[in-house]
Amino acid sequence: MSTKVAVHHDEHHDHPKGMKHWFTTTNHKDIGTMYLIFSLIMFFVGGLMILAVRAELFQPGLQLMKPEFYNQLIGNHALIMIFAALMPAATGFANWMIPLQIGAPDMALPRINNWGFWLLPVAATLLILPFILALFGVGDGGAATGWTLYAPLSVQGGMGVDFAIFAIHILGVSSVLGSINVIVTIFNMRAPGMTLMKMPLFAWGWLITAFLLVATIPVLAGAVTMLLTDRHFGTHFFDAAGGGDPILFQHLFWFFGHPEVYILLLPVWGFMPQILQTFSRKPIFGYKAQVFSLIAIGILSLVVWAHHFLTAGMPVPALLYFMYSTMSISLPLAVLFFCWIANIWKGALTFETPMLFAIGWIILFGIGGLTGLVLADVAADAQYHHSYFVVAHFHYTLFVGGIMGIMAGVYYWLPKMTGHMYNEKLGKLHFWLTAISFNLTFLPQFFVGLAGMPRRIPDYALQFAEFNAISSVGAFILGLSQILFVYNVIACARGGKKATDKVWEGAEGLEWTLSSPPPYHSFSKQPTIK
Repeated sequence: MSTKVAVHHDEHHDHPKGMKHWFTTTNHKDIGTMYLIFSLIMFFVGGLMILAVRAELFQPGLQLMKPEFYNQLIGNHALIMIFAALMPAATGFANWMIPLQIGAPDMALPRINNWGFWLLPVAATLLILPFILALFGVGDGGAATGWTLYAPLSVQGGMGVDFAIFAIHILGVSSVLGSINVIVTIFNMRAPGMTLMKMPLFAWGWLITAFLLVATIPVLAGAVTMLLTDRHFGTHFFDAAGGGDPILFQHLFWFFGHPEVYILLLPVWGFMPQILQTFSRKPIFGYKAQVFSLIAIGILSLVVWAHHFLTAGMPVPALLYFMYSTMSISLPLAVLFFCWIANIWKGALTFETPMLFAIGWIILFGIGGLTGLVLADVAADAQYHHSYFVVAHFHYTLFVGGIMGIMAGVYYWLPKMTGHMYNEKLGKLHFWLTAISFNLTFLPQFFVGLAGMPRRIPDYALQFAEFNAISSVGAFILGLSQILFVYNVIACARGGKKATDKVWEGAEGLEWTLSSPPPYHSFSKQPTIK
């Protein structure tokens, strides 16, 4: 009876067309596509902001902008890249792939799914609006506090700080709604026989991500609400003159801010083994080890937050605790690296674009991880803290670990999403341009940081001039090379060679991707490439 009703409803219901369709859709693939398109647009908005910064830093002295505007660009670049580019991209993949991978017809809460997306453009508008208003003489532009909104700067800052606070609230609501949706979908809508320990690693990565978001976003919301009341309602939570504690804000912010790093990376750690297994023609290595490592990293990420302010004057026992707990995260992460490398060891490798991005990702993300261990050392951090060494470290972590990882996922799943193949030559050119220009941009920043160049400063000593010029040239090449990526994605979506069941030549399609843990495999007899 219920089947007949459903068929009857489908025959006579007029589905909305055009923009109304996108505003009202509850289809997980449509919403996933919107997340990915929004992420790509904001990636370019945030990128243009930082290119203006690199133009200013091309040579010493103040050339193009006032220091206040420089600080506004840096803070908003980070907020946009983290909240409006990376997180929506990961959520787009979650919407597209989790129902397909666990055998669910859709996400569990489709209307909340739609609402969670449409909050994002509102929040992005709030982040960008102060700059537009400043052009008309209203306010003084965006938040000039860095993305961390540290008190007392943010207590005294201009209107841009209020916009940032409201944007963070809306982005937080969107993230929590998306996370609840993922948790409910995975626990309640898996196909019969799809136990938790048979789920693809991408679903595991996102399940842990969702729990982290639900645990930490309310703390950030509380912190920025307290900041708002300090600014406008006479409270003194973070105002030392009124008996408050500015360091309290840092504790509250980083209780969210450190897990946020893993929130951005866990989904990528989930789908990267699926890419590696496809192009090495080997099943996922160490499935259970990877699952337990992801869980361990998720738990540990909640108890290491104060390593972001080891120089703030905490007592020595606290410093030692945060140093050792931070270093302990390297153990499960090392297990993941071992599994990824073992996955391609003696495989029948081919180097299509997703595999190039995956191997480049392992190498460059490894640099990000190792330099993080250096920063975790309390004694060493006294020199490195707030230097360009930190900037280089977190870009090797977040640009490589996050954005280059997302690009690998886009190339890998584009045939699945569009039914067409992308241009392989353009994809490979995009990879090499991205990898080379990224290193050209950020390797020099390790050296100027070690030599003592502070971050967030628009001018610098002459001794840093050459490295900054190289870094700025690299940044512009990196930015321009992303136009290739956009062209390739749009051309693929609009048409091109049809994708077959066996998308990758010589690989067994995506069968291994969708069977986790995969069937027994003899490692002494590798499949040959036809």
